[in-house]
Amino acid sequence: MLRERVSDNVYWFQSEIYAQVTAGVIAGPQWVVVIDTLALPEETLVIREFIETELRMPVRYVINTHYHADHCWGNYLFPDAMVVGHSLSRKEMLTSGCKALEAARLNKQNNVYRNVHIIPPQLTFDQGTLTLKVGKKNLILMPMGGHSHDGIAILVEEDRVLFAGDSFMPMPYIVDGDLDDTVVSIKRIGKMGLENIIQGHGDIILRGEIESAVKENLAYLANIKKAARKAARRRNPFERLDEVSVESCGKSRVLLGGLAEDLHRGNMKALIRQMTADHTRTSKVIPNDVRIL
Repeated sequence: MLRERVSDNVYWFQSEIYAQVTAGVIAGPQWVVVIDTLALPEETLVIREFIETELRMPVRYVINTHYHADHCWGNYLFPDAMVVGHSLSRKEMLTSGCKALEAARLNKQNNVYRNVHIIPPQLTFDQGTLTLKVGKKNLILMPMGGHSHDGIAILVEEDRVLFAGDSFMPMPYIVDGDLDDTVVSIKRIGKMGLENIIQGHGDIILRGEIESAVKENLAYLANIKKAARKAARRRNPFERLDEVSVESCGKSRVLLGGLAEDLHRGNMKALIRQMTADHTRTSKVIPNDVRIL
């Protein structure tokens, strides 16, 4: 696992096993806040060991940026902490999250999740901001949709460091969310005057890299929207999906350990399904003798 001190008492962790997923630790004078957990219990235990042996303080809060398993299934490893997140995260963890965990346990060849149990947020919010004070640092929690409908981001106000969750990634992924909401979030992040962006997956984005990262992600989303709209007009919209490569839309296939191509295909399929469904609904509502220009 990779670890780096981002600023005073702010730490970043990155998995070397699964999709470069990240987590954070913010230490105060008496207690610690954990931001997200990692995909595998063994990696979250490494974070816990760092807190116990080097920081030597209890974890008071675990903040989840969203409900996806690779960001919250390690909550149970901090039994004395209060879990914080979006109100929709609580709902999703107790429904689809529990179903996903049950399905993972059915894989007899993989026992890593046998002891995992879902701990949803106990402290929730769904609009505005929520502020936690950790020593002299203010953590400002805010909704940040796009990747999922329950997404939040956490700003370390004094350091101008943003834990963006999956609302900002090297490869935007909108299958469980919304492209337009993702665009709104990326533009908002780009205007926040940040020193660092901690992406939900991938490396830390430094101040001098933020503008180009924002432009690249926005260009990619515009390209896939255009390509999906064109494909949706075909009789068989999915038959030429291979022609729309991740490179042709402005991203590299080597991103996130080679997962970029799969994520890109998922994005394209989700957009095409959405656009063809929207077209079908429109066709049913508008009579044949009405023409919209």
